[in-house]
Amino acid sequence: MAIAHDRLPWTQVSDLKGWKNEAAKAYGINSIPQNVLVDPQGKVIARNLRGDKLSEKAGELFK
Repeated sequence: MAIAHDRLPWTQVSDLKGWKNEAAKAYGINSIPQNVLVDPQGKVIARNLRGDKLSEKAGELFK
């Protein structure tokens, strides 16, 4: 409910296992907040972009 309440439209990944979460282990997440942009093949294309840098990268990707 918090995701809907906070209007977070992006995909949320959690199996509720804390730092033993499979996604956290796969992508080297060891602190929060953190974001990782992953292409359809699973390749990391950017990490921890915020504000204008995130908007710019999204603009490049979704032309």
